[in-house]
Amino acid sequence: MRLALLIGVLLMGFSSAAEAGRDYPWCVFGGHAAAPECMYETREQCLASASGRWTTYCDINPRVRFQQPAPGPTACDSRGRRCAPRP
Repeated sequence: MRLALLIGVLLMGFSSAAEAGRDYPWCVFGGHAAAPECMYETREQCLASASGRWTTYCDINPRVRFQQPAPGPTACDSRGRRCAPRP
């Protein structure tokens, strides 16, 4: 019996570790949680989860937000002013 329970706990641990490897785009911030809950595919899912909980809000996952590609090179005039992105 103990062996079956141990195997069940290990399998649950592996399944949650696999899900944790993915960065979902939406998080619930605030409330009593120290870390945001980043497990939502859509804003609507996030808002539904945050609904009814005090001091919580939805925002884009910071890990997703800051992994966006850097802007392209800029073209500046000879004095280095008025830089505009290159097309």
